[in-house]
Amino acid sequence: MVFMLLVAGIATGQQTGITIYDPSADAKKDIAVAVHKAKTDDRNVLLIIGGKWCPWCMKLERFLKHDPPLDSLLHADYEVVHVNYSRENKNLGLLRALDLPQRFGFPVIVILNREGKRIHTQNTAYLESDQNYDRKKLEDFFNEWSVKALDPKSYKEYQEGSK
Repeated sequence: MVFMLLVAGIATGQQTGITIYDPSADAKKDIAVAVHKAKTDDRNVLLIIGGKWCPWCMKLERFLKHDPPLDSLLHADYEVVHVNYSRENKNLGLLRALDLPQRFGFPVIVILNREGKRIHTQNTAYLESDQNYDRKKLEDFFNEWSVKALDPKSYKEYQEGSK
């Protein structure tokens, strides 16, 4: 019996100690809460879609958690929501509304603006290097999709065009 529980835990990613990607979570509700908070705090929403079954999903989570400056950067500019995709709950209706980000594999990142509109979908394979994630690529990605980076007033061309 203990052996079967151990195998079940390993199969679902429990051995990682990471408590994300809850199949029973209401992803639509979680996103609505994040959008409301993002609007209040002037941030975007970053969805990380994946599951406990996915080694690269767990690797991304560990990578972020073990790099406090990168994790801080992420949480300074985004409301983060982990959206489950698993046999128990694929969230297919939500994924259809997000223009099928699962086509890129898992994990996949979707950026929503403060209004909840999808503004970018990121294939995380482009954020990897060798057999792990690349810190510089992640940092650049987080910076490039922040509210500040997307504000036209941040660009000289915008300011010159208003003269």
